Amino acid sequence: MKQIICALASFVFAAQADTRQTFTVGTATASRGQKVYGAIKVPAGSDAGYDIPVALVHGARPGPVLAVVAGSHGSEYASIMAVEDLIARVNPVELSGTLVLVPIVNIASFEKITPHVNPVDNKSMNRFYPGNARGTQTDRASFAVTKEVVEKCDHLIDLHGGDLDENLRPYSYWTVTGNQRQDEISRGMVLAFGLDHIIISRDRPKDPNASRFLENTASTRGKPSFTAEAGRSGPVDPNEVKTLADGVMRVMGHLKMTRQVAAPVRSPVWVEVVSVSADRDGMFHPAVDRDSHVAKGAKLGSVTDYLNRPLQDIVSPEAGIVMFVRALPSLRKGDTIASVGVVQSAPK
Repeated sequence: MKQIICALASFVFAAQADTRQTFTVGTATASRGQKVYGAIKVPAGSDAGYDIPVALVHGARPGPVLAVVAGSHGSEYASIMAVEDLIARVNPVELSGTLVLVPIVNIASFEKITPHVNPVDNKSMNRFYPGNARGTQTDRASFAVTKEVVEKCDHLIDLHGGDLDENLRPYSYWTVTGNQRQDEISRGMVLAFGLDHIIISRDRPKDPNASRFLENTASTRGKPSFTAEAGRSGPVDPNEVKTLADGVMRVMGHLKMTRQVAAPVRSPVWVEVVSVSADRDGMFHPAVDRDSHVAKGAKLGSVTDYLNRPLQDIVSPEAGIVMFVRALPSLRKGDTIASVGVVQSAPK
């Protein structure tokens, strides 16, 4: 019965096809059957403005509007390259609906190879949504993405990966909003994407005016969405790029935007995450790899001072799966050292 309800919800949602002959995001305006390129303008304010690149694929036939965004953290390279692949791969003549592709939100991070934050104002570009037109560059960029991408789409996928200091195993996030219909649709999307580990998020903000995260900005506005992560620690693994790009293509098939058959992942591992943060500066020495299965109290690594004198052992707060562990020795107080996924029963 649940599968029937999920399929029906997806059908009803997909049936609400966008019938506009032209579609505009930022400076990009596409007619039916066109792929065009442009920019989402972030105006200057207390600091510099800049352009966020966008590719717009307006399908030959009506259908849903799917937005795919990457590069909120500009050194999470696999996610960025996955969107680059999609820009080349998707043919508007074969598409039903509209695909909005944003490969890099955080241009300054990408250019200056800065993990986690926008070096212009030292803010994470996935923590200040829905943004503020009068704030610093991150606030203004978040505001522009909210207006030009989130508010114009029907569904959204936010792509991430392990940053320069993160040894991460691939996984998706599925947010429970409490809206049964919306949650069924987003669950169908995340299953179609195909990653075999899914984090259940139950604690996202409910206020659309204080949504913080990009995916959450979409979900609090009634748009089914999810986050997927693959790639880690700098060098780009083509297999992880392919994992993300192929996942988006499977979601497009699930939404009837393409003719691709989207078989959902069978029996994914559902987890809830507990994180371990550093309570001092030092040098981190990992004792586990990503995807390790650990017991409660198992050693995740150790911290030494700069003369290699032991300061602290880091242990797992729960039994579970290491979703990511810090990849670099440099450690500052407050840094996340590891994230452990505690296995849950499949949500009903």
